[in-house]
Amino acid sequence: MSWLDNLCRTYENNSEHVGDRNDDIPLLPLFHSLQNAQVDVVLDGDGNFLRAAVVSKDDARTIIPATEESAGRSGGKIAPHALCDTLQYVAGDYLRWGGNPRKEKNESGFEDYIAGLDGWVTWSRDQQLRSVLTYLRKGLLISDLVEFKVLWASGEKLAERTKDSSKPYPIFKAVSGNNQATAFVRFSVEIPGDPQSHLWLSPRLRDSWRDYYRTSRSDSYGVCMVTGKTSRLAHNHPKFIRYPGDGAKLVSSNDSAGFTYRGKFTDAREACGIGVDITHKAHNALRWLIARQGYRDGDQAIVAWAISGANVPDPCADTFALLFGGDQDPIPTDSGYTAQEVGHALSTRIAGYSATLNNTDSVSVIGLDSATPGRMAIRYYRDLTASELLRRVQSWHEECSWLQRFGKDRVFVGAPAPRDIAEAAFGSRLDGNLRKATVERLLPCIVDGAPIPSDLVDSCVNRAANRNGIKPNSSECWEWEKSLGIACALFRYTHKERGYAMALNRERNSRDYLYGRLLALAEHLERRALSYGDEKRATNAEKLTQRFSDRPYATWLLLETALTPYCVRLSTKSPGFLYGVKREMDSVMDLFITDEFTCDRRLTGEFLLGYHCQRADLRSKPTKDDDDSDPNDDE
Repeated sequence: MSWLDNLCRTYENNSEHVGDRNDDIPLLPLFHSLQNAQVDVVLDGDGNFLRAAVVSKDDARTIIPATEESAGRSGGKIAPHALCDTLQYVAGDYLRWGGNPRKEKNESGFEDYIAGLDGWVTWSRDQQLRSVLTYLRKGLLISDLVEFKVLWASGEKLAERTKDSSKPYPIFKAVSGNNQATAFVRFSVEIPGDPQSHLWLSPRLRDSWRDYYRTSRSDSYGVCMVTGKTSRLAHNHPKFIRYPGDGAKLVSSNDSAGFTYRGKFTDAREACGIGVDITHKAHNALRWLIARQGYRDGDQAIVAWAISGANVPDPCADTFALLFGGDQDPIPTDSGYTAQEVGHALSTRIAGYSATLNNTDSVSVIGLDSATPGRMAIRYYRDLTASELLRRVQSWHEECSWLQRFGKDRVFVGAPAPRDIAEAAFGSRLDGNLRKATVERLLPCIVDGAPIPSDLVDSCVNRAANRNGIKPNSSECWEWEKSLGIACALFRYTHKERGYAMALNRERNSRDYLYGRLLALAEHLERRALSYGDEKRATNAEKLTQRFSDRPYATWLLLETALTPYCVRLSTKSPGFLYGVKREMDSVMDLFITDEFTCDRRLTGEFLLGYHCQRADLRSKPTKDDDDSDPNDDE
């Protein structure tokens, strides 16, 4: 239950954000819910209809008072909200105009709604609420809306849809399924001298509902398993956690007829007793955090937060998004193929987080996913201090860093995001469940500093080595470049003890690294020769990369033989360039131990590092110098 306690404390520490309309999903007041309204009805202080309008989608989000039952209602259950609701509940003439949600029962819930509102009005004596109650008791809401041309009728029934494009029917664009009967109604009451006519924005009414609802409930008391104190226990727990319309619940113990707790407990309170205030605060805070700073992929949601409310880094972001939010220029890579730029930028960014977080501040990371269609599961949860999280996030982005090409305009040095790693390991068209499971497996690597699963590293390396199907110089080439950068980053992180640098190491004489360098040199030489013939086909090195990784010695003999005609062409077109590449090849060959060069065992992911570094080094050299060099001067 520590996650509920942490979320509850987060809610209390961020009370100034309650009801803030600047948030996409605001932090809700206690016993309130969030709905999209389609119709705004304006009344005067005596309960007379003044006017009405269809609400634009930009202004549709409405915080409404709700009960436990109404906030968790589903299907045909009759459970009205306290004030704003659909026409089914607030319109006394709903059945007369053709509304009948359940044909076997001629009921709409209007009587229950009026009874609930009447109790609140009697307790609060609020004039605006009384105005709404007075008007709705007349039972003329739909008739007035039809007369005011907000709703449209066909005979004596509400029109369900229209294909007549010559007439403006804005209500059909606002409601779901072109069904006017599902329209959600909110109220405004204009009283001279009262500056706030919109009831859904009134802090006075929000406090009034909270106090009234607490006193009106006939709750059972018991020990709250979160606080350990005796308090009013919740019967139902909120839903709509991850996104609007999300019906799955994190906590549920109301299945007294099924097998939820049969044989273990006598009633739901023994199975799960949580105070009503605690559960509402915790769920409201979790909903707000996911919308504000969480990672979402379908039903999967991951969010990290500080109990104090201070900003924390997103563990599911790549380095570019972490440093710049994904909307600024990347780190320039022209100055060198090193981690100095990203290291400096990361230190500055982490120092910014440290300035607002104390080292001992509590930070939590939670991962959610659907267990069944109606139930949600906590798939990952960690409590740690702020200093631990910042240190591990910084280590991840520094140690799993490599040159990443995520598109033509998105090139940076840093760590990839877990979602990109999943796609690099299994392809961009992988199954959604596999992608979410892979992200879940990578989360401990970032938050706990755990090793990356070896099968993920091997899969990324194998896919990067297989270049078949991706045409060089095509618009899709960056996809292979992305896989290559991610594979290098993961292999470098997995073998941190070897100290791989992100620049060409001419002293490293390991077999796999040297073979990677040879492959890059062969590709470079052939690419230059092809350019003189204006040929844009793939080089032999590109086509044989997969075979080269499986049988490097045998494949290199083929590549070396195939380079002969290109060397002849270059000897006349660009002898200086040819001499430079051959000299580089010779220097690489000299580093081999003979037995290792002739060994034909499969290469590890290290050859990708050698290939990538050698290729980057070749590209960084000015072409003019290569061509102008005189081979005779060096011989």
